Amino acid sequence: MTAELWDSKIESMPLKNLKELQLKRLKKLVSTVYDKNKHYKKKLDDAQVKPGDIKTLKDIEKIPFLTKQDLREYYPFGLVCTEMDDIVEIHASSGTTGKPVVGPYTRNDVELWGEVMARSLWANGMRKNDIMQNSYGYGLFTGAHGFEKGAQKIGAMVITISSGNTKRQIDVMKDFGSTVIACTPSYSLYIAEVAEENGLDPVNDFKLRLGVFGAEAWSEEMRTNVEKRWGITAHEHYGLTEIIGPGVVSECKHKKLHINADHFLAEIIDPKTGETLEPGEEGELVFTTLTKEAFPAIRFRTKDLATLYEDTCECGRTLPIQSRIKGRSDDMMKVKGVIVFPSQIEAALMQVTGVSDNYQIIKTKKGDITSLSVEVEPTEERYKEGHLDDLEKQAEDEIYSILNLHVPVNAIEPKTIPRSTGKAKRVIER
Repeated sequence: MTAELWDSKIESMPLKNLKELQLKRLKKLVSTVYDKNKHYKKKLDDAQVKPGDIKTLKDIEKIPFLTKQDLREYYPFGLVCTEMDDIVEIHASSGTTGKPVVGPYTRNDVELWGEVMARSLWANGMRKNDIMQNSYGYGLFTGAHGFEKGAQKIGAMVITISSGNTKRQIDVMKDFGSTVIACTPSYSLYIAEVAEENGLDPVNDFKLRLGVFGAEAWSEEMRTNVEKRWGITAHEHYGLTEIIGPGVVSECKHKKLHINADHFLAEIIDPKTGETLEPGEEGELVFTTLTKEAFPAIRFRTKDLATLYEDTCECGRTLPIQSRIKGRSDDMMKVKGVIVFPSQIEAALMQVTGVSDNYQIIKTKKGDITSLSVEVEPTEERYKEGHLDDLEKQAEDEIYSILNLHVPVNAIEPKTIPRSTGKAKRVIER
């Protein structure tokens, strides 16, 4: 451990050595799943792949992809590669679009999770003397548990408050002197809103210095708003229940997203053809868990769109860099021939003075035709000024400048849009 790096041997390992380590672990992984799981064995046999066929990292392309639909078919424990007696912890996704994805962990998996989360939080700037208010929802969801494990491994104090009961969040944050807030970015803004309603100044009446955020997509413009509102540095975390939870990718002090690539092998593919793309090309993220025991995932298609880079960062880390998620292929909308992501609309709205952080994109389908409109809450001050048609026009112009598409904007009364203590629902279908 150094002042900057949690594990300097790994985090600053020459790329050539890192790839050698990945290959060694990949070979062991493929042998293990072939020997210990009938579904993986059938998958590999159907593709005419034997463990001995994996001689280079590129050979991973011979292995079929793993999809969310596969995981539903193998629900709950079909891809487990250990004895059930070796499993000590279970997590799961929300299951809002079907059966949940179940994430079982051995004791070694739990240790690994704590390690990669500690590495990630350390890169954000968390230290032993910090007090982290863990406002992710506790339960089967991985988020809260991953952040707790990492912070405790660093030695920081964790307030296990969970999400919700926002007035109590504010009291605890003030009384306990929390220095780090862990939650979704949208919930952090709601906490700030409630604090202001109670006569408190988020910047001056609290001791927060760091925000460690994940579990939902947010734009750079939204990050700027969060940082300004709280007077903190806001860092992004990226992870998936299918891979381990949070701890897969996180930011250094230069706000570059580093992949913990000694444990998670990332690829970028063309989402339509499945063809592997080169560093610097945008496509769909695919992850392989190199060291997980209970539930190894090989070539899991995330449906998240991003770019990978193999440059050394100013922070000294040689771990591959991932761009921020542009959007999910699931979230991509085609409107009048134009590809639209919700994050693009958010980026436009955040440029308009007088627009608050609360908005919803209304998606309407008539036959094969999709149309969009936006409902946005002005700030209290701007709403009182009136002339909201001017605000709507400014927002429409900003959206047009990014998308070259006219999207109607409707300014509505503040506090009209429902607030969320978890993931904000940004797109509504009507």
